[in-house]
Amino acid sequence: MFPDLLRDDIFRLETKRLWLRWPRMADAAAIVRLAGDKDVAQMTERLPHPYPPSAAEKWIFESRVGNAQGSAAVLALTLKTRPEDLIGMVGIHQTRPGRAVLGYWIGKPFWNQGLAREAVGELVDLAFRTSEVERIDAQVRVDNPASRAVLEDSGFRLEGVGLVDMPVRGGAFDCQRFQLDRAGWMAAQQVRDAALLHADCVRSAG
Repeated sequence: MFPDLLRDDIFRLETKRLWLRWPRMADAAAIVRLAGDKDVAQMTERLPHPYPPSAAEKWIFESRVGNAQGSAAVLALTLKTRPEDLIGMVGIHQTRPGRAVLGYWIGKPFWNQGLAREAVGELVDLAFRTSEVERIDAQVRVDNPASRAVLEDSGFRLEGVGLVDMPVRGGAFDCQRFQLDRAGWMAAQQVRDAALLHADCVRSAG
């Protein structure tokens, strides 16, 4: 799905405040601490609580394999000021030709700063610009408005609500299903470009 450019572990994405890079085995302790936090894990479908170190190492290995094969783009979030220190994760995984699923989490000390939105927007743009993906799906629990806002701000559209079985959480939970297709993404890009052009014109006139 993803081109050779992304399949090298020196690949890195830059945003205003973040570096997004491949996960490393050295990130395991941060994943155990941050992803294993109850408040973080309970809003996800798969993050265990507590998070065993062996599970973190296995997840890192599998993510690197997916990146190398081009079937996924799974990247660690780090602040530019501390590029070695993982603060969260964002990933897009191919589910079938032309379709992919988005997942993300960010450590509790970094909530409410817009960092997840910054990372998700950058990776979604990369997916549509460099791969053949035509639609990206995502879901959030109905009691997770912050995560829902990340998707809405990134252009995702609500498709419906339904129960999702989450064995690691001990049952089924109401979740909102979102999707963003290429046409929707391109329309959002046009709106964004027009807004930037208008801002440039205003500055020039001033």
